[in-house]
Amino acid sequence: MTESRCGILCSGCSFKGSAGCKGCVQIEKPFWGESCPVKNCCEGKGHAHCGQCPEFPCQLLHQFAYDPQQGDNGLRIEQCRKWKAEA
Repeated sequence: MTESRCGILCSGCSFKGSAGCKGCVQIEKPFWGESCPVKNCCEGKGHAHCGQCPEFPCQLLHQFAYDPQQGDNGLRIEQCRKWKAEA
């Protein structure tokens, strides 16, 4: 089941409870800002998650996945690969 556009597993995210976030699949605007460029790109192309995109993994997703403060060392990219393989 797709939990996010970028591959973050929302079910294990601490912000789900503390910030009341329902995950980007279920919301219009993220709790942390006005918009998410990864969410906007993915939804704009009509994909359920980034792994469905022919450009996957793109520079934008790579930048988010390896961001020094907010990144997860590529775990979200691997999750998108899993979702893609399950489809």
